[in-house]
Amino acid sequence: MKTSIALSRLSQVFPRSLRGSRLGAVLHPASVDSSLRHTQDVLLEHHGSLFRLSALFGPQHGIKGHTQDNMIEWEGYTDPRLGIPVYSLYGEHRKPTPSMLSGLDALFVDLQDVGARYYTFIWTLYLCMEACEAAGIPVIVVDRPNPIRDILEGPVLDLEYKSFVGLYSIPVRHGKTIGELARQFKEECFPKCELHVLEMEGYRKEMWFDETGLPWVMPSPNMPTLDTAIVYPGMCLFEATNVSEGRGTTRPFELFGAPFIQAEELCRHLNSLHLPGVFFRENYFQPTFHKGAGTVCGGAQIHVLDRNAFLPFETAIQILRYLFKRYPDDFKWKEPPYEYEFHKLPIDILLGNGTYRKEFIEK
Repeated sequence: MKTSIALSRLSQVFPRSLRGSRLGAVLHPASVDSSLRHTQDVLLEHHGSLFRLSALFGPQHGIKGHTQDNMIEWEGYTDPRLGIPVYSLYGEHRKPTPSMLSGLDALFVDLQDVGARYYTFIWTLYLCMEACEAAGIPVIVVDRPNPIRDILEGPVLDLEYKSFVGLYSIPVRHGKTIGELARQFKEECFPKCELHVLEMEGYRKEMWFDETGLPWVMPSPNMPTLDTAIVYPGMCLFEATNVSEGRGTTRPFELFGAPFIQAEELCRHLNSLHLPGVFFRENYFQPTFHKGAGTVCGGAQIHVLDRNAFLPFETAIQILRYLFKRYPDDFKWKEPPYEYEFHKLPIDILLGNGTYRKEFIEK
């Protein structure tokens, strides 16, 4: 049985108490139904019958996914087809303001997460719930699969290290769907937020995304495939270093390297660790943008041989340990700012506390 997203049954599952409401919608490129119709078009089919679509909101990379690189802000505009405002939630504001929510009766959130705490779409949801609780506006969340299953991995966030890549205490690989996270946020953070989760049919927690029968659409420009999502809970840590995480290549996060790395030696060492479910293949690449752009980087491609055994976070920690010790004069931690945190080291922000780096990478 294929997994069915609630969009295909919207007229049946849309909350009866909110019918006829003025609706705002938080969307991005992967907000599609099983036929690849964008959620905006699905909503327009019901405009005037179930609700009135009155505003649109976009997270990091925008509704259209138009900001390619990481941490690039975008500004809102008026939708030329609908004549309604499109608000940016990755610019001057990351949480909807009272003026953005004025004139709305409900907020509809349809975002595809990839299962890692660093991925900012779940924090856009979190801040939307916070703003809507304060404004007395119900939130409707379209539940979608966790592409990398229900497996947990990595440290739980220390709230002293919260940022836009982690606003609440969940593990790095959190194992939940976005609907399950919404329920957790309501129960533990926003008890007065009226929440409606539109459930999936035919979904089981142990499913990988390619077992659901749903089409993969890039939720962000550097998340091209499920293979990318599988390695992302570990390899995102490389954003906090001077080593390329493969942005500017056709295999972001699966490739990593730097001009100072000796690729053959790197792979020989990493493969000698016999890390579960993974093989490191010597690789050389020139990123077209971002770190190392136009320069030959030596490194590796991560080949996941057994995704059920593979531990992306632990694998990345072992790579970082090696690079930190092998290249003490070349390897560097990125300095702040990072994702709107201006004081703490980005690696500590991503790891979610101030001790993990020293205990498990640098020691």
